[in-house]
Amino acid sequence: MSNVVSNNTSEVQSDVKKVVLPKTSESEHLKRIRHTTSHVMAMAVQKLFPKAQVTIGPWIENGFYYDFDSPEPFTEKDLKAIKKEMAKIIRRKLPVVREEVSRDEAKSRIQAINEPYKLEILDDIKGDPITIYHLGDEWWDLCAGPHLESTAELNPDAIALESLAGAYWRGDETKAQLQRIYGTAWETPEQLTEYRRRKEEAIRRDHRKLGKELGLFVFSDLVGPGLPMWTPKGTLLRSTLEDYLKQEQIRRGYLPVVTPHIGRVDLFKTSGHWQKYRDDLFPMMADGDEARQHEDGFVLKAMNCPFHVQIYKSELRSYRDLPLRLAEFGTVYRYEQSGELGGLTRVRGFTQDDAHLFVTPEQLDDEFLKVVDLIQTVFHALNLTNFKARLSFRDPDLDKYIGGDDAWEKSQNAIQRAVETLGLPHFMGIGEAAFYGPKLDFMVQDALEREWQLGTVQVDYNLPERFDLEYVAEDGSRQRPVMIHRAPFGSLERLIGILIEEYAGDFPLWLAPVQIRLLPVTESHLPFARQVAADMRAQNIRAEVDESGERLGKMIRNAEKAKIPIMSVVGDKEVEAQALSIRTRASGELGQIPIAEVTERLAAAIANFSNF
Repeated sequence: MSNVVSNNTSEVQSDVKKVVLPKTSESEHLKRIRHTTSHVMAMAVQKLFPKAQVTIGPWIENGFYYDFDSPEPFTEKDLKAIKKEMAKIIRRKLPVVREEVSRDEAKSRIQAINEPYKLEILDDIKGDPITIYHLGDEWWDLCAGPHLESTAELNPDAIALESLAGAYWRGDETKAQLQRIYGTAWETPEQLTEYRRRKEEAIRRDHRKLGKELGLFVFSDLVGPGLPMWTPKGTLLRSTLEDYLKQEQIRRGYLPVVTPHIGRVDLFKTSGHWQKYRDDLFPMMADGDEARQHEDGFVLKAMNCPFHVQIYKSELRSYRDLPLRLAEFGTVYRYEQSGELGGLTRVRGFTQDDAHLFVTPEQLDDEFLKVVDLIQTVFHALNLTNFKARLSFRDPDLDKYIGGDDAWEKSQNAIQRAVETLGLPHFMGIGEAAFYGPKLDFMVQDALEREWQLGTVQVDYNLPERFDLEYVAEDGSRQRPVMIHRAPFGSLERLIGILIEEYAGDFPLWLAPVQIRLLPVTESHLPFARQVAADMRAQNIRAEVDESGERLGKMIRNAEKAKIPIMSVVGDKEVEAQALSIRTRASGELGQIPIAEVTERLAAAIANFSNF
């Protein structure tokens, strides 16, 4: 069943001089190729393993998968046999036929082939008729499409079966464990080759691998999954990002606040988070399911906005006090299923660069534009310049939102005005709004042209209403403020994971946990190197000395492996000249430079987000 459960995300593209990999959003033909290939794979599996039952099989980013319930565990050897069988099916040039049937007829056919998973899927499909797609007259599945007209349009040499994985039916750990086969399909063999090259590059850049090699963060089974711990170098990286944004925010009139890590359930009931995201919260009262049913007590903080609302409400505000911009690097906790966790990009405890602006309706447009300017400034500093904005609006056909139509219309109009005023490249994301208000989400494309959501700005008329927020207007009346929720980074953990992969661990000078490493030729040069490093640290330059006692060649290799931006060999000539022999990753050997000049140039480069 291919499109009842789908993952509609953008595909990647290759480098300009390489073979172009079409984006799914731009290539309906590629979507049909992958959809049809998934059916061919399922047909091949059931030919080779007649007892295997099919469940769902959507197209996904870069390919497709199908989940099977089979008494026989699949092996890598089986993948080769399945791929061979797929080639046979493709060469038969089977027509792909769409058929519409009644719900009763679909149920009857499913019962005839004894496929209970299909019955559950049928129950989830809304409306009639039910669509079925056939491969010739031998195999069929429930599906919404789209597909090619014939398997003759597939190229077996542009298809690969990639891996096996386990998956729970419906993603529920209490239900049957299935076997998932992942595959990829392209228009040409050249595109498949380029995809494989880029996949290898993604493995090389994997932040989990690089994070371990560079000593940035660790996970512990004893602490718990999805709860990263930051080493000294990783903490320096985090702190550098935090300090940068804190300075930008103070310059722009933000006020820092700190709020607790726990709060009463009633706080989140008032905000609506308890009702909407109850299963994603960590209750504090008891263990397991009992805790999730407990409506009195405390929960770990899952979002910062209700706490900032309480700070606003702690005193009567005047229109003269607005806009009030409250900012916090607040750590929040959300229950993610174990199978959904992934390095730093999907965790259970993460820190948001959260701020909430309380503004008058007349201030809304101007403040929204200022927030967007801040986000663009941050992206420029991080060299994340390839992005577009998604207008994440409400889907009126869904019932997951709070508030009236008027509030939503005003919020969405404000965002629309902002992108038009700024001329931002943007696209619509109907149904992507938060439950309390629409968002402007910034979708950043990384070095591998994968798309990530980072910065976000949200307009909210609903929480001020739910918490009965007021300010005294110029005429003495009590009026309701509007809230702007914003987070340029989004999540520090996720951002750092993305940056590790974006830079392949080779951070720009201003971000690098260690900016310069001094390499003493012999032990006698250690005192000089230590003093130079200490003087640099006094100038807020992150300098360290290699005190390993290794040979110089080994120290140089270690510095390169650690991706230190600048290294300096310290020997007799350097001590005598009171200079440093500088070698940078960006520009290579720069020769001997006086210590004072090195320090001055380093400090300037760091301040200007540039190379030495």
